[in-house]
Amino acid sequence: MVKTASTMLPLGTQAPDFSLKNVDGQTVSLSDFKDSKGLLVIFMCNHCPFVIHLREALAAFADEYMAKGLAVVGISANDVATHPDDSPEKMVEEAKSAGYNFPYLYDGTQEVAKAYKAACTPDFFLFDQEQKLVYRGQFDDSRPGNDKPVTGADLKAACDAVIAGDPVTENQKPSIGCNIKWKEGMEPEYFTGQPAV
Repeated sequence: MVKTASTMLPLGTQAPDFSLKNVDGQTVSLSDFKDSKGLLVIFMCNHCPFVIHLREALAAFADEYMAKGLAVVGISANDVATHPDDSPEKMVEEAKSAGYNFPYLYDGTQEVAKAYKAACTPDFFLFDQEQKLVYRGQFDDSRPGNDKPVTGADLKAACDAVIAGDPVTENQKPSIGCNIKWKEGMEPEYFTGQPAV
């Protein structure tokens, strides 16, 4: 299992636009969330052990924070030719099975993932009410096999600050996960060429 770190997109970056198909067949766009207190974009997938490790906590986290006015969106951008478990059809099953009540979108061209400079699954990007980036980092210190509890502490602190209209600490630890499975020849310039997991 190769560990890939987040690229840590510069804070203050305006949320790149997207318009992608959700697991319910509807198209979901960035503009749908302009009235939200904030927006959390999670690059994730079905098969990654790092995502599976957080699966239950992520579903509960999203429910808790969506009830507080935060918008949450999951995006899978993996190449389904090499990773069929991440296909849109399997995403429908996974959203239901995991209890994901947030939109779970498929980025088939991988252009959205590149616009966000997403590198790993899971990769978290939190935007404020103006859709400017205020947090990009880990869910918490827990990883598969390190025996630390899954608390969501880092991301919760950032989301609480956004909802309260307070500044988010700039001391942020990168998320760690499997690399996004880029299509052959489509790897972005920031991809370090690690083997796929």
